[in-house]
Amino acid sequence: MTSDERLISNLDTGVPHTARIWNYLLGGKDNFASDRAVGDEILRGQPALAENARLSRAFLVRAVRHLAGEAGIRQFLDLGTGLPTANNTHEVAQGVAPESRVVYVDSDPLVLTHARALLTSSAEGATDYVDADLRDIDAVLRQAARTLDFTQPVAVLFMGVLGHIADDVEAQRLVRAVLAAVPPGSYLAIYDGTDTSPEVVEAARLWNQSAALPYHLRSTKRLAAFFEDLELVEPGLVSVTKWRPEVEIDEIDQFCAVGRKPN
Repeated sequence: MTSDERLISNLDTGVPHTARIWNYLLGGKDNFASDRAVGDEILRGQPALAENARLSRAFLVRAVRHLAGEAGIRQFLDLGTGLPTANNTHEVAQGVAPESRVVYVDSDPLVLTHARALLTSSAEGATDYVDADLRDIDAVLRQAARTLDFTQPVAVLFMGVLGHIADDVEAQRLVRAVLAAVPPGSYLAIYDGTDTSPEVVEAARLWNQSAALPYHLRSTKRLAAFFEDLELVEPGLVSVTKWRPEVEIDEIDQFCAVGRKPN
């Protein structure tokens, strides 16, 4: 039995997990009955959540495409990546610039197994996976340095993961520690759920009843605090549907921003 097969055999499939629930909402197949049960319960309370998950993913694609294209970034650190789906960070970045180097970070054994199998790189670039809890930021940075050159600009991505850290002080510490490790000209991109509607607050309550990793909504003001001392890329902190959209879509309760570390 390989190490990956041992990881899978040790999984408790009866306990729902955030990455697998999100995979289910995105239409993926890497989930179990327990994950689908939680996802279905959430969808009964907020039927639009699956579409919102796809719209949030579309922001990631547009942000990475902008960073690799217009901003000229060639290194990406994707923290709390979750299960691979369509249009992963390395696929988008290397589609624009094949020499792009991408490091994914997660601590879920199922994510690790799929990442090793699916997150392959272009010949010109590099793709790596760090098996670590993003709260252990020193370990994350140390292992990411196998692939990334931290003397050159890096795009740091926290896509839908900071909500799993309830304490603002702790979340700020993590973001600032990563930004301190990257040079001027680097970028920070975040999206997360906000408490801007009763429906989303109820969906988060249902999620937290069953999911192994609770999710904590923040106000837009609290999200904006992550971008202090950064230069916000237009249009600033907005709903994910309003950040450089290809087509006009109504605003949803997932908010996002991209900021540049100034010289």
